[in-house]
Amino acid sequence: MAQTFSEIIEDIVTHPLFEQLKDCPHHGGENSLYIHSVDTARCAYRLARRFGLKEERVRAVTRAALLHDFFGYDWQSERHRRYIRRYSGWQRVRRMHAFIHGSHAAHRADRLFGLDQRQRDAITSHMFPLAPWPKNSEAWLLTLADKMVASKEVGETVGWHVKGWYRRIVPGRRRK
Repeated sequence: MAQTFSEIIEDIVTHPLFEQLKDCPHHGGENSLYIHSVDTARCAYRLARRFGLKEERVRAVTRAALLHDFFGYDWQSERHRRYIRRYSGWQRVRRMHAFIHGSHAAHRADRLFGLDQRQRDAITSHMFPLAPWPKNSEAWLLTLADKMVASKEVGETVGWHVKGWYRRIVPGRRRK
């Protein structure tokens, strides 16, 4: 019997460490890492259903999508900046957040929730082309879902900023 989206993600979204993502800003605006992760999982779930994946693979890609940014560190902190500054040139680039957080998230998620190899590969490669080439359909679906959700979030943030600039430049305009 097919599981609903809520049934697939319930144990993860109620985990105390996952709930901490509510306090982590992501992609600007009022978005959090928690919201981004849930939206990406919902998108991946819908894509998997639309493409007719088998039930266990729908579950796998949905859970991988939920955990794809579960890396467990503040990449904007001074501590992380100090870590990056220890390196130079290509070594510094290779240790930047965009390149490493997928593998950190896969390792942490596996420790807490027990992932299979396809899920680990999907999480590790979700930042393609900055990460390894996606090796399976779950990885490609997660990569696509993450790009779709992130594009929407960044677009909304840019729109929010443009509206603010417009209000400052064109005085007297009423907000609708």
